[in-house]
Amino acid sequence: MRINNVLVVAPSRKTRGGITAVVKLYERSALWDSWNCFWIETHIDKTKFLKLMYFIKAFIVFLAKLPFYNIVHIHLSEPASAVRKTFFFIPAKILRKKIILHFHSFSPDTTINSRFKRLYKFLFSNCNKLIVLSSYWKESVLNSFPAMNNVEIIYNPCAPIEFHALTAKKEKYILFAGTLNQRKGYEDLIHSFSRIESINSEWSVVFAGNGEIEKGKDLVRKLNLDNRVIFKGWVTGEEKAKLFREASIFCLPSYAEGFPMAVLDAFSYALPVIVTPVGGLPDVLKDGINSFLFAPGDIEDLSKKLNTLMQNEHLQNKFSIASRNFATTDFSLESVIEKISHLYKKL
Repeated sequence: MRINNVLVVAPSRKTRGGITAVVKLYERSALWDSWNCFWIETHIDKTKFLKLMYFIKAFIVFLAKLPFYNIVHIHLSEPASAVRKTFFFIPAKILRKKIILHFHSFSPDTTINSRFKRLYKFLFSNCNKLIVLSSYWKESVLNSFPAMNNVEIIYNPCAPIEFHALTAKKEKYILFAGTLNQRKGYEDLIHSFSRIESINSEWSVVFAGNGEIEKGKDLVRKLNLDNRVIFKGWVTGEEKAKLFREASIFCLPSYAEGFPMAVLDAFSYALPVIVTPVGGLPDVLKDGINSFLFAPGDIEDLSKKLNTLMQNEHLQNKFSIASRNFATTDFSLESVIEKISHLYKKL
């Protein structure tokens, strides 16, 4: 007889964002059936009223199922997420369930060092295990809460990609994937490209993501880059896969991150990456060795490194091999699932 084991508390399958992408990968793996996981979908990208109704429904389902499950695996990030998840945390604690908190924040300043610090301290101190995404995040948590002894690093996984998808004909464009906002630094990429576009006339930049698209288009028009910068909006499925398959370079000029899923997607498709050393990225990425790194906001350095990589196929190949190595070793779905499964067993 199968034993009910793990309630997974996370945003809806239809919600955009890194947490949903991670849980979907778990759902596709052997972990899901072997541990009889059930996904409690707590949040959806709709109006405030529909969000509230969705939350209430999720909470009712959670309370009905909670007595029959052993482990509650809660994914949370920014304060609004932490507040929502507290409603699920407390009943699980009262019923003495084993609780895993999986922390996906992009900045300590907006979470564990913010005015919500006490809430995070309460949650983190009372869970059985706290999963963070990198050494940087473990250090940040321990700096804020020195008495913590339940923190464990588990990377987010790369999506498994068949090898034949990596042999597609490459097009000369730089891919950015993510929400277009100030934190992601998309304007820095536009400005950097404008400095070198005249000596790289065959190249373009493609933005895949929602957010400040009209603002981005206005900037592109001011810089006379109308035919060189393309905004695709939010993409999924085959359209997203095609963009990653055919891109030659991936760039994410973020100012703050946890461990961005877009970079993991770039690893999956063996793309050479140019990123900022934020969040967990410096754990594995080394400037000039397996990637190019530049300081957030350093448009001059970004333009130089973009130009170097655009004009050097040998370097592109070197960084591409490094990305593929990440995707098939430390960040492989199999490796991450093994660690999650081991954690479940310990609990």
